[in-house]
Amino acid sequence: MPNDKTTNPQSKETLEQKLWKAADKLRKNIDAAEYKHIVLGLVFLKYISDTFEQLHEQLVAGKGDYAGADPEDPDEYKAENVFFVPAEARWSTLQAQAKQPKIGQIVDEAMEAIERENAKLLKGILPKVYGQQKLDPIALGGLIDNIGSVNLAKVKAESDGQLSLETEPRVAPSRQADLLGQVYEYFLGQFALAEGKKGGQFYTPESVVRVLVEMLEPYKGRVFDPCCGSGGMFVQSEKFVKAHQGRLDDISIYGQESNETTYKLCRMNLAIRGIDGSNIRWNTEGSFLKDAHPDLKADFVIANPPFNDSDWVGRIDEKNDGGHPLRNDGRWQYGTPPIGSANFAWVQHFLYHLAPTGAAGFVLSNGSLSSNMSGEGEIRKELVKSDLVDCIVMMPTQLFYNTGIPACLWFLSRHKNGNKNRNRKGEVLFIDASKLGYMVNRRNRAFVDDDIQKIAGIYHEWKRNGGNYQDTKGFCKSTTLTEIEKHNFVLTPGRYVGLPDELEPGISFEETMGALTAELAAQMREATALDAEIKIQLAKVGFEL
Repeated sequence: MPNDKTTNPQSKETLEQKLWKAADKLRKNIDAAEYKHIVLGLVFLKYISDTFEQLHEQLVAGKGDYAGADPEDPDEYKAENVFFVPAEARWSTLQAQAKQPKIGQIVDEAMEAIERENAKLLKGILPKVYGQQKLDPIALGGLIDNIGSVNLAKVKAESDGQLSLETEPRVAPSRQADLLGQVYEYFLGQFALAEGKKGGQFYTPESVVRVLVEMLEPYKGRVFDPCCGSGGMFVQSEKFVKAHQGRLDDISIYGQESNETTYKLCRMNLAIRGIDGSNIRWNTEGSFLKDAHPDLKADFVIANPPFNDSDWVGRIDEKNDGGHPLRNDGRWQYGTPPIGSANFAWVQHFLYHLAPTGAAGFVLSNGSLSSNMSGEGEIRKELVKSDLVDCIVMMPTQLFYNTGIPACLWFLSRHKNGNKNRNRKGEVLFIDASKLGYMVNRRNRAFVDDDIQKIAGIYHEWKRNGGNYQDTKGFCKSTTLTEIEKHNFVLTPGRYVGLPDELEPGISFEETMGALTAELAAQMREATALDAEIKIQLAKVGFEL
């Protein structure tokens, strides 16, 4: 991993990137928001067809436990937690017909056939959009060939986690599923990037998710995301358990999503990873008005709720004390959230669902750290005084696809001296990570592994008995509730961590600010000159500003 954080550390083109380029060329005039369902549906179909074929081969061979088994009996596949794929829906069948003018209709019928055979888990989940007129059958056939060309028997995972084509050796079935899962996840991110603001509604960037999961360490217990989008928090939690040699059976996931199409993306994302998504629920009302898991007490809550959502209370009832239909809801133990922002409604919803020893990590806008709008400051004050706030992390700009502004991570804990950790009651850790990361492109930033480990590592050193935690000026500070009270319960990390004495060896803060100010002044002068030149040129062709 290079030290230069201004460039993408993954310089080698990966398999996912090659596939994305090929798929994007076939998009033509279809909007990215629609095209993602077409592409991701095919990736999912390839996954379930491949896993089916692997077991089908074993059943045909009829050796060992499979002696005498019927390869076309759906129950044989259900017993192995494999989706049964009828003959007309198998990838080999579809790819053989990829050049047919009616290939779109053929794929739609394949999706319907798979749902019929696996109704309990897949009914209403798979996209059936391939027969629409605006989808060019030649382009669809090319897309099928493109995805079908991923011969997973000839793909290996390199040590750095990237994928590359190779002739040998054959990859184990479980690894093949992981590879398609990586392709699905990469495509989700690329579609989110293409959709910009709308993309942020269904996808949280991997850098953010990894920080949340690495800090919370969900080794064992119930993991809950009440605004789960496409399921990235669950996927990363499972990855974390695998990476630390844990048992996947030791965690169970629960989620809720109010957007039906996003819910379907989530269910496919989980299924392609072999993750049980039966406790992921969908309803149009959403978590506040119709909680799908009202009795759940989770060990971990991990979430990225909508920023500053002003349309969260549902239908306004003028007869109900100021028009707030949830005004007297039992979840608001620390104050009634304002109608104009759902930030602290989400916070209290998370707390409501936390077990007595549970912990939560979630994303909020920076305004949540200092806002006093309609009582938000009072709610924040009560959360601090109740010693629920464990850690606040300031994130850098441009991490999110739906906004360029920085956001923050909140970590709440009901058991600040639990799990054999050091007693941190009456303290809050502030981390300013706003200077970390590298620019993936002109619009978006990401973290390298070292960035994530720096943030999570300092948090765990702070928490554990015998840890080597020390305050670092400009980066982290362990702060008492008394000190926070002096700052009127504002939780902006910069107020506590301060500024570094030296931003670079031998360069003082004053020198750096002087250079930056001079550079800004020069850029402003240049901008003024350009504005004047534009006016002159417009005037020459008869237009004036």
